[in-house]
Amino acid sequence: MENQEPADSSQKTKQFIISEELIAEGKWVKFENTTYMDPTGKTRTWETVKRTTRKGQSADGVTIIPVLQRTLHYECIVLVKQFRPPMGCYCLEFPAGLIDDNESPEAAALRELEEETGYKGDVAECSPAVSMDPGLSNCSTHIVTVTINGDEAENVRPKPKPGDGVCLFRICGSNFLTKE
Repeated sequence: MENQEPADSSQKTKQFIISEELIAEGKWVKFENTTYMDPTGKTRTWETVKRTTRKGQSADGVTIIPVLQRTLHYECIVLVKQFRPPMGCYCLEFPAGLIDDNESPEAAALRELEEETGYKGDVAECSPAVSMDPGLSNCSTHIVTVTINGDEAENVRPKPKPGDGVCLFRICGSNFLTKE
């Protein structure tokens, strides 16, 4: 659709979606051309990616900030290393995953943490749903902070249960997650 000039371009117009045209759809996402009204009153088209996985949950997924605490050690942040095809390389990232049907963000965070790292922990905090990349997609997540008692037997030598080649990393240091 072509851009249409408003009669008076000095006026601010309320922005809204005019139409959405499906270009392609896969198992996890769909690609659309979204036509909308910009603040100057022009009609514009934006390429968007939308998740197809959110079914009544407050967000698509969870991003976990796992804080490993052990006696006589610095607190550590646990990260995972995964090959990400869109990037074409391995990435270090927080454990994360989709929220299953009828699952709370907290339960999803604990499940994903155990699957990806083998660690079991306790939810310390859960954020409201936040946008991940709003200029491209409607993907949203809850950021869940989980504390892990590294002194508990189940957390001494955790065994990840990933299905997609996730590797475990720990980032340790005295300045991580301190309230100073």
